[in-house]
Amino acid sequence: MTLATFGTVTDPEADAAIRRRLRRDRGRAFGRSVGRSLGNALLTIVIVLALWQAIVSFTGISPYVAKGPLDVWDFLFVDEPGVDPDRSAAAHRAALLPLLVTTLQDAALGWVVGMAVAIVLAVLFSLSRAVEAGVMPLALVLRTVPLVSIAPVIILLTGRGTTASVAVIGSIVVLFPALASVMFGLSRASRESLDLVHVYGGGRLTQLRKVSVPGALPSLFVAARVSVPGAVTGALLAEWLSTGTGIGGMIQKFSASARFDELWASVALITLVTLVLYNVVQLVENLVLARMGMGASLS
Repeated sequence: MTLATFGTVTDPEADAAIRRRLRRDRGRAFGRSVGRSLGNALLTIVIVLALWQAIVSFTGISPYVAKGPLDVWDFLFVDEPGVDPDRSAAAHRAALLPLLVTTLQDAALGWVVGMAVAIVLAVLFSLSRAVEAGVMPLALVLRTVPLVSIAPVIILLTGRGTTASVAVIGSIVVLFPALASVMFGLSRASRESLDLVHVYGGGRLTQLRKVSVPGALPSLFVAARVSVPGAVTGALLAEWLSTGTGIGGMIQKFSASARFDELWASVALITLVTLVLYNVVQLVENLVLARMGMGASLS
């Protein structure tokens, strides 16, 4: 929108210069956001690798059992001369890739269901105190009960090895932190903006749609970001207790059959992918909030 919209004649060249400057500023902001996200991701990976190597080196665990970062790298990417094709690094990657894909699919299902339920509940709680008073105590009780203890009940109700069991177990891990974050964001709506909507005849639903939900975007992105590790954890737990597939289902089998290379490699892969996904969501968060003029997220 230019000043000409309000009846003021502007110089087309000056207007084009302003647009170019705005594009350059957005480009610099995008570059800074990408650089900051890549730097944070690299720092996190370095710290994780250092802690991993320290645990393997200084805890006195047998090298036959404990595998360090270099051992996992050799297992996945380095071949000795004349190695059997069935024992090559490519064969190792081919065996672990389907497990990783299955776990990521289960994690995505739990993340989507958990976030959707959290947003719906947060909106309902904001619209009706009666709903909040009726549902929140039950949610708090479920939050205090360890998921492992109620997982058998969930599996009994949904069926062992079903998609429903994966969705329920994964979404429970995501639900409660996301619900708290979204409710916090909705509660921080500007009182002046809410009063303005009310003066112009808007009801509670309009206030929520026009003021509370847009203002809660930073908290919503925080919930989406911190729920990524939770969704992966829920998927691993569901695979271990219910489906027996994916990395979660195979970890126990790897350990029982003394296949420690596969065990450590699978854990390293899912950890690395989780860190990458976390930082991807953070990058999207920074870009969207900067585009909307909301600045940094509520980290």
